[in-house]
Amino acid sequence: MSLTWQQSLKSFETYLRLEKSLSENSVEAYLHDVRKLESFFDKKGKNTSPSDIVYTDLKEFLGWYGEENSNTRTQSRVLSGIRAFYKFLLIEGETDENPASLLESPKIGFKLPQVLSVAEIDRIIEAIDHSKPEGHRNKAIIETLYGCGLRVSELVNLHITDIHDGEGFVVVTGKGNKQRLVPISGKALKEIEIYKALRKHLPHIHDENILFLNRRGRRLTRAMIFTIIKDLAARAGIAKKISPHTFRHSFATHMVEAGADLRAVQEMLGHESILTTEIYTHIDRSFLRDTLIMFHPRS
Repeated sequence: MSLTWQQSLKSFETYLRLEKSLSENSVEAYLHDVRKLESFFDKKGKNTSPSDIVYTDLKEFLGWYGEENSNTRTQSRVLSGIRAFYKFLLIEGETDENPASLLESPKIGFKLPQVLSVAEIDRIIEAIDHSKPEGHRNKAIIETLYGCGLRVSELVNLHITDIHDGEGFVVVTGKGNKQRLVPISGKALKEIEIYKALRKHLPHIHDENILFLNRRGRRLTRAMIFTIIKDLAARAGIAKKISPHTFRHSFATHMVEAGADLRAVQEMLGHESILTTEIYTHIDRSFLRDTLIMFHPRS
């Protein structure tokens, strides 16, 4: 007997968490994509199980989804979730073939990430109000985000015991619970020490080992980091659309532009593939132009 949508989703969730060791956000994203598929067939009155779906059904779903969502990156992400789901069902023997294997990904244009200049980062740090209780915390957050090139999820889950002052390294737990050692600057360490001394005055600390806390002594949420950064950017008069990830992009770009080895940058960012890191070699167009003028025989 074929598994129902509910049973399949439950098994898929267990597979993603235990066997693939994906983060909470990734698991939720995959499940959300498959629920969209289930909802589509439910609305069309097709009372089928996941294993009954064929290639033409998935094409119909993607056509409908493409009309509702024109963003090709969003379409591609949903397709990725559906492919993973049917790959799982094939592994489990719930289906004899993968109906998603022949689906074509939408064409996605190459988009360079937004990057802040060093001067803009300085302006953001200068915009921090140190008279407020959270001032030194926010400065430590910016220095750590930019100084270590962290993902926002890595920042909010950073432990006090992850920081090794003497060695100048921080232990970062990235995607798939994989750990890596990242150098941390003396400036960031100094701000963290100031903040740690001040956070002792919080009324009650619920998460003793979590580094960055809110006023109630609990770990900051990803949404709160977004809010802090948007507020500081507005105060600094920066019109660019930025997020916590912008500091990670800026860290990588500035490192590559300064001549850092690409493999070293890959290690610090925690990228699985060097191809992901190579995007940062495309950013400094003026550097490329100067190189062409200097070395090309026809220039």
